[in-house]
Amino acid sequence: MTRRAAADPAAFIRAETRPLAVPLVPEITLQLAVESLPIWQRTEEELGEIGLPPPFWAFAWAGGQALARHVLDHPDIVRGRRVLDFAAGSGLVAIAAGLAGARAVEAADIDPFAQAAIVLNAALNGVEAPQVLAQDIVGTDAGWEVVLAGDIAYERDTALRVFAWLESLAARGAQVWIGDPARTYLPRERLEKVADYGVPVTRELEDEEIKRTAVWRPRALP
Repeated sequence: MTRRAAADPAAFIRAETRPLAVPLVPEITLQLAVESLPIWQRTEEELGEIGLPPPFWAFAWAGGQALARHVLDHPDIVRGRRVLDFAAGSGLVAIAAGLAGARAVEAADIDPFAQAAIVLNAALNGVEAPQVLAQDIVGTDAGWEVVLAGDIAYERDTALRVFAWLESLAARGAQVWIGDPARTYLPRERLEKVADYGVPVTRELEDEEIKRTAVWRPRALP
């Protein structure tokens, strides 16, 4: 990552996105891409690398929207607690936790652009920026009381690794909440559905304009 965007991710985000209210969570405004293909192409051009994954930080994905909505509607989930937003992307869920009264919020994402977006979006919403965790934290336990994770079931190997970790955190007493529209690699048999939402999304990214999306929790271990 040696090109201009890599040198200043925040400037790239400001140039390629605009502040937009999140459809299901209009209380929160994020720096979002208006269209998916142009920003995807611009990211590849600026970094000089073809075949990059989508810029997840530039969109309000269905699972994150549902989870943020649920946190704002049920602030007791996070109020006064130490919270982790895992695979934070834009920082939507972390921001919701901050607005709902979390004592401390950490946001984990290994993408440098997501790390910059989290800080920019927190400022946009007048909340203290979460502590950004840039390393891969899967398998670690820093004592979080609440762990929030949206849209983490895209890839089989990643899902297997992440859900095993989340279950271990739940087993030791952390509250684990997952937002996901029942994607292919979501282990639904090991989860209980807590709430269901119709999330407005773009057809460029999803297969329908209103994506049925649930908030899930790991089932109690026997």
